[in-house]
Amino acid sequence: MEELLKQIAHCVEFGKINNSSPYPPDMKGQDGADELTLKAIESGVSIDDILTGALIVGMKNVGVKFRENKVFVPQVLMSAKAMSAAMAHLKPYFASGAAKRKGTFIIGTVEGDLHDIGKNLVAMMIEGNGFEVIDLGVDVNGERFLSAAEDHPEGVIGLSALLTTTMVNMEKIVKTIKDKFPDRKICIGGAPVTEDFCRKINADFYSPDPQGAVEFLNSLAIAT
Repeated sequence: MEELLKQIAHCVEFGKINNSSPYPPDMKGQDGADELTLKAIESGVSIDDILTGALIVGMKNVGVKFRENKVFVPQVLMSAKAMSAAMAHLKPYFASGAAKRKGTFIIGTVEGDLHDIGKNLVAMMIEGNGFEVIDLGVDVNGERFLSAAEDHPEGVIGLSALLTTTMVNMEKIVKTIKDKFPDRKICIGGAPVTEDFCRKINADFYSPDPQGAVEFLNSLAIAT
């Protein structure tokens, strides 16, 4: 079992989606995260063990590498695709209640901003670390975030912005949420965003990279 989990983690870390995937070249023709996850389930490995012992391990490794500039966006996207292929086999168990998520994360790019690569990376990394992700998409206004917050009372909220001009909307959305849910945790990120801006708008956490958001959510999950 342990060896199988290591193989899945390796596939996620290096972006080996399935047997037919040509990437990475040195794993061409080998089973990927898709086949190996199915094999693990059929072999009786628990869903929790697959999640914590393989997917989370692989996504953490690539997240740390990305933070340290050892890999770049294309490699992270391949890892996310491999993780998604594995998660497709796990999701029915989460839906049925046979396996539990760590928590819920609501994410969207703020109103006026249509950029989604950064948001998608964060969403994929967080899902791969065992959280349910509610992705609201792009150009999301305060009312939609508020509605999602009401639908998911325990959900942590993530706001993304790539344009300096939309940071003012990020500030408005944080105020909208905090006015109604003062204790709701909100994390923010994006190229123009800084720690100082996070404090200024009364958000709870800022990270310059996806791994930081994962670590923040994990700290909250442990605390609860």
